[in-house]
Amino acid sequence: MPPDVVTSPNLRYYYPLPASEQPRVIETDLCVYGGTSAGVAAAMQARQMGKTVALLAFDTHLGGLTSGGLGATDIGNKAAIGGIARAFYRQLGRHYGNDENWTFEPSVAEKTLNEMMDEAGVAVYREQRLQRVHKSGSCITEIVMENGAVFRAKIFMDATYEGDLLARAGVSYTVGREANSRYDETLNGVHFGHPNHNFKVPIDPFVVPGDPESGLLPTISAHPPGDQGEGDHRVQAYNFRLCLTKAEDRLPFPKPIDYNAEEYTLLARYISAGVWDVLRLTVWMPNGKTDTNNYGGFSSDHIGANYDWPDGDYGTRERIFQDHVRYQQGLMWFLCHDERVPQPIREEVRAWGLPRDEFVETGGWPHQLYIREARRMVSDYVMTERNCRWQETVPDSVGLAAYGMDSHNCQRIARQENGIWTARNEGNVEVKVAGPYPIAYRSLVPRESECANLLVPVCLSSSHIAYGSIRMEPVFFVLGQSAATAAVLAIDAGVPVQQVDIENLQAQLRADQQILEWTPPDTAPLPPEPISPGR
Repeated sequence: MPPDVVTSPNLRYYYPLPASEQPRVIETDLCVYGGTSAGVAAAMQARQMGKTVALLAFDTHLGGLTSGGLGATDIGNKAAIGGIARAFYRQLGRHYGNDENWTFEPSVAEKTLNEMMDEAGVAVYREQRLQRVHKSGSCITEIVMENGAVFRAKIFMDATYEGDLLARAGVSYTVGREANSRYDETLNGVHFGHPNHNFKVPIDPFVVPGDPESGLLPTISAHPPGDQGEGDHRVQAYNFRLCLTKAEDRLPFPKPIDYNAEEYTLLARYISAGVWDVLRLTVWMPNGKTDTNNYGGFSSDHIGANYDWPDGDYGTRERIFQDHVRYQQGLMWFLCHDERVPQPIREEVRAWGLPRDEFVETGGWPHQLYIREARRMVSDYVMTERNCRWQETVPDSVGLAAYGMDSHNCQRIARQENGIWTARNEGNVEVKVAGPYPIAYRSLVPRESECANLLVPVCLSSSHIAYGSIRMEPVFFVLGQSAATAAVLAIDAGVPVQQVDIENLQAQLRADQQILEWTPPDTAPLPPEPISPGR
């Protein structure tokens, strides 16, 4: 294959689907919108409890990031993960000849999830894009898809990374970072000072070094960054979690059609200053493959390019998706071929490539963009930093989170430090939690007056910094299962989801091997430090 390979035409977030001449009308007990890990677990749980369920996937795949390249599971504490989530990791283990596997190939993860869906008898509807939500009073009656299909149910669940169903249902939500003062926090809002994933030495940010009048280099924002702890609209950066290999039959990195070498001038200067760390966060998966993530001051995170994603329509998101494809593929092409990159580094990067047996439809490139954060519901209870630090606990636990409070950078700016102009990233936070802590059921349900038959296990009610801890794939598995259990109990009792009996819910969850409690820690949270090879 020639080295100058363009992006696969199948690598898309959104493509219009024609309306069916005879749209289907599907009626079930529970309708789950979103084929993420949470959606999969919810659908399985509802079926195991004897209810009919429809699982609606936006594209043709199940699993979200779990099957989309994030093979190095962000765990926090394995002992906090039970139920369907633990069953999934054990089924992966059986595939690899182990008791359980927390690192895995994307294709094996998706194959496993499809097998679990088939075994549970879940009806999966793929390429379903929400268009309208119909309500009667405070209850959703039906949702209509772009292709005309209509789904009616007693209870609905928004299991998307974006919160599209909750937004169209009129449920309150927020996007961006709250000010620290909003929920009595210390790590929210604009955050300078954390040393990780930043420039280790000053790097001139101007087109002509030393000349502010020449303008800023690409990827550097000219907007005022805001003050420490101040709230804003900014969203932590997205990227693709690349699955790489050094196998002889590897696919070379493609050159995007609209490749712009000048976009990586800041990185060229950084490498010239003696720092080479772009691929340092590479974790080995089985069979000689990797999960390769963002690392350092300039890497695969497309910082500042995603602000319009959460509230964007499908066309807007497709534009942002392709911009992330272009940026990250261009990054790899730059490292392989640009003469500003020292020859040893170019040779090191060219030793890697894309596996031929992963993401076959998209030329070896992941089909799932890592939507680390988008909308977050605002309900009667908001999970905050106080929960993560065990300064506040909840009686209505439906699962545990254990990962550190984590945010990727939200903006890249130019500023003077000690009299020297430099590029600087802002927004990175990595602070361990005191220990696994409970997640409130109240954070999974909207205010009853806004919607009485909707559950939200992914875009739950949480502050930005608490969501940075909760937003891990094993936790989404857990919360999806717990939310489905609540849905079944609400159906059986004939009550709004907000009025589910918590004791009955927790009893059923414990019977299904969910972990709901943890002994409170005796020590205060640890100071900031790296918390995982994942994020």
